[in-house]
Amino acid sequence: MNLLTFQWRAVDASGATRSGSLTARGEAEALRQIAAMGLTPVRLAATAAGGGRISGKDLAHFTQQLGVLMDARIPVADGLLSIAEQEPSPAMRAVIRDVAARVEAGESVAAALEAHRAVFGDVYVETVRAAEKTGTLTRAMEQLSEMLDRAQETRRQVRTALTYPCAVLGVMILGMVFLIGYVVPKFAGMFKARGVKLPALTEAMLQTGQFVQAYWFILLPAAGGAAWWLRRWLRTERGTAALESLALRVPVLRDIVRGLGVSRFVRVLGVSLSSGIGLVSALELAGRASGRAGLRRDAEALAREVEAGRPLADGLRASENLTAFTKRMLCAGETSGELPRMCQVVARHYDRECGHLTRNLTTLIEPVLVVGIAAMVLVVALSIFLPMWNMASLLG
Repeated sequence: MNLLTFQWRAVDASGATRSGSLTARGEAEALRQIAAMGLTPVRLAATAAGGGRISGKDLAHFTQQLGVLMDARIPVADGLLSIAEQEPSPAMRAVIRDVAARVEAGESVAAALEAHRAVFGDVYVETVRAAEKTGTLTRAMEQLSEMLDRAQETRRQVRTALTYPCAVLGVMILGMVFLIGYVVPKFAGMFKARGVKLPALTEAMLQTGQFVQAYWFILLPAAGGAAWWLRRWLRTERGTAALESLALRVPVLRDIVRGLGVSRFVRVLGVSLSSGIGLVSALELAGRASGRAGLRRDAEALAREVEAGRPLADGLRASENLTAFTKRMLCAGETSGELPRMCQVVARHYDRECGHLTRNLTTLIEPVLVVGIAAMVLVVALSIFLPMWNMASLLG
C-alpha cells in the first residue's frame, strides 16, 4: 500500500486556521479527506512517509496494543501517543500521531480513523464507528486484532508454502534459458561442422537459442515489463476476477481459495454484528472484505433480501459461493439469535481447514515440479543426443 503523508493547513467555517497531517494515496484523496472534515484547504504538501509503506503487520500490531491499553482503561489519546513513541514504522507513527491529535481535539475515534480510511480500511473504520455508539469499543478492538492476526498468519502460511515451488520454478526457467541459449547452440554448431543434418527438435532449439542470444537485451526488459503489467492488472477488479476463476479450476487451490474467502467473509460479518453494525451493512462490508468477486455479489444479493424484509435463510439458499456448511451454520445462528457466534465458529473451522491444506500444498506441488523438470531435461537431452545418434550412424 503505497501512501504519502500530507502536511495540510485549512480554515474552518468560522475562519479559524487549522493544520495537521494525513496519509492518502494521492493529492485528490487528501483533498477529499480535508473536505470531509468540513474544512477548506489552504496549503497541501506531500512528503514520503518513511518509504510510504504501511503493512498489514503494522496495523495488526497497532490494533493489538491499542486494545490492551483500552482494556487497562488508559485514555485513548494517551494510549495512542504511547504507541506512537514505540512504533518502529515512520509511516505508521505519523498516522497514529495524527489520530491522537484528532482525538485530543475532541473528535471521536471513528472520525479520527476516517481521515486515514486508506490505511485502516472500510471494515476497521465502520466497526469502530458502530462500537463507539454501542459502548463496545474495547471488545471490538480485540476482535479486530484477532481478525488481523489471523489474516497475517494466513498470508505467512501461503507465502511459506509457495516459496519453495516459486524458487524451483525460477531455477527451472533460468536453467532452460542457459541450456537453450548457450549449450544447445554449441553442440549444434559442432554437428553442423561435421555435416550432420539436425533433427527438427534440435533445429527448433537452435533457432530459439540464437534468438535469445541476439535479442536478450530486448527480451529481458520485456519480461520485466510484462511482469510489472501483470502485477498491476491482477490488482484490478477484472484481473482479480480472472485470477479467482483460474484458481477455482485447480483442485487443491480451489479448496484453499474458497475456504479463505468464506473465512474472511464470516469473520468480518461476525465482528461487524458484534460491534453493533446492522445486518445489511455488515453483509456489504463482509462481501467487500472477502477478496472474492463471487462472494461480494452474493453478499450484495443477501443484503437486498434482508433489506426487503425477508429472512437471511431465504437469500442463503440462492448463494452460489457460500458452502453448504456455512449456509447451515448461518441459518442456525439466525434462528437461535446467535449469528455473530456462529460466524466465528465457521471462521475457525475454515481457518483450520485452510491451514492444513496450505501446509500440505508444497507436498502436492512437488510431483508437478518433478514432471516439469523431467520434461525440460528430456527435451534438452533429445535435442543433443538425436544428432549424436545421426552422426554415429554416418560414421558407422
